[in-house]
Amino acid sequence: MKAVAGQTDRVVVVGAGLSGLAAALYLTGAGRKVTLLERADHPGGRVGLHRGPDYEIDSGATVLTLPELITDALAAVGQTPQSCTPPLRIHQLAPSYHARFADGATIRVFADPETMAEEVTRVCGPQQARGYRRLRAWLAQIYEAEFGEFMDTNFDSPLDMVRKPEKRRALAALVRLGGFGRLGPRVNRFLRDERLARLFTFQALYAGMPPTEALAVYGAIPHMDTSLGVYFPEGGMRAIAAAMAGAFTGAGGTLALNTEVTAIDYARKRARRVRTADGRVFDCDALVLTADLGSIERFGVRRRRLRAAPSAVVAHGTVPAEVAAAWPVQAHHTIDFGAAWDQTFVEIAARRGRGALMGDPSLLLTRPALTDSTLYIDRPDGRHEPFSLLAPCPNLDSAPLDWDRLGPCYLRELLEVLESRGYTGIAEHFTVDHLDTPNTWREQGMLAGTPFSAAHLFRQTGPFRPRNFPRSSDNVVIAGCGTTPGVGVPTTLLSGKLAATRITGAPSPARDETPRTTGIVFPANH
Repeated sequence: MKAVAGQTDRVVVVGAGLSGLAAALYLTGAGRKVTLLERADHPGGRVGLHRGPDYEIDSGATVLTLPELITDALAAVGQTPQSCTPPLRIHQLAPSYHARFADGATIRVFADPETMAEEVTRVCGPQQARGYRRLRAWLAQIYEAEFGEFMDTNFDSPLDMVRKPEKRRALAALVRLGGFGRLGPRVNRFLRDERLARLFTFQALYAGMPPTEALAVYGAIPHMDTSLGVYFPEGGMRAIAAAMAGAFTGAGGTLALNTEVTAIDYARKRARRVRTADGRVFDCDALVLTADLGSIERFGVRRRRLRAAPSAVVAHGTVPAEVAAAWPVQAHHTIDFGAAWDQTFVEIAARRGRGALMGDPSLLLTRPALTDSTLYIDRPDGRHEPFSLLAPCPNLDSAPLDWDRLGPCYLRELLEVLESRGYTGIAEHFTVDHLDTPNTWREQGMLAGTPFSAAHLFRQTGPFRPRNFPRSSDNVVIAGCGTTPGVGVPTTLLSGKLAATRITGAPSPARDETPRTTGIVFPANH
């Protein structure tokens, strides 16, 4: 593995998102003096935070899988979730999701195989339950072949896949499992019920691809979602970033918030110092850069032309708890599917200039107070709950729409759709305090106005994804969803770990695959 040569005692990490926080923890644990610079007034990056008039709400990622990766990062500085101040308590959601379909059917997704098989039998019949069990086993095999050698690993070259015996074995396993076929058709071999198949293929959206085009190796994502469980921390996703930041500063690291990096000074291909908007200068021996691919070139890191993933419109606000209690689904995460499916991906994932808004929207509704009652808001007119609505949409390359004008109109249309689907009162009573559109992401420097970065085409995945150790510098390492291993909370955490390894030159201890739940992750039933 190629690593930063020479002295690496002082490391600056730019960006206190999950990747930057993970990198900072691993580097601090390895004895480096680390300074973490963040332009916002809070850590978290895409695990964002919106402050309403009398409440806070997660404004970024809301789906957490593989929480043990957080535990691993904390352990690098001798901390545990329990030892954080305040303690980080993470609950498993049961169900992980609640899916609702245009025909009125609902399917709850459970990580427990027996409970899920019973649910599939209830809705789709015993034959589909047998297909689910076979699919679950296949997804697990894909994940096991992929995780250690293709996700939790640094690549110096695509040839690493055939040069190293362990990677050759993993590659052979993926070939044998059909991992380089297409995810959608492969899932359809196990499941004939189209509604059920959606629950194991919609995750292709995270990879920026329609299920009919996404490689079957991305079965690792639905495996994490549907078999390994979805989790939620008390206090919201933002509690993860707060815990990691607290552990970092508690171990002697320096965290500077409200500190925007404006320039990096180089000498002979080495970053020597970082300059900030307020005139400060931070010297460094090595640098971890978590800037999005859409703005990374301004820091002297070249990138090739990339195809971006679809984007999203996300509305955050509150609804009266009494109104929400009458909705047809009572769940932390609800995926409300339209009747259209393949056409939806054609619309939002179209190539340059041909994208369109969903004609028959499939939407994600998030109600975290149903899991964490401390998030309810008591007002003079009664109890309210935080609520988020996410609608996938084309990125700005796919459809350069005027979102400043279109955004509020499109949101009203989405609320009318939900009203017609039985979410009575949502159009009138959902108080929207914050609306994110592709313009929001573009203004934050994100590629083509999408928070999901580069799509996971074959040429943009694994060892073909933008390198985390670019050739343009000898001591700058990249972390975040735009580099290896890719998009998502667990992969972003891994990217920080992998970036730290490029600097320390020694792999972090292998992750213990034994499930660790007692005293760390607390199950919650709904």
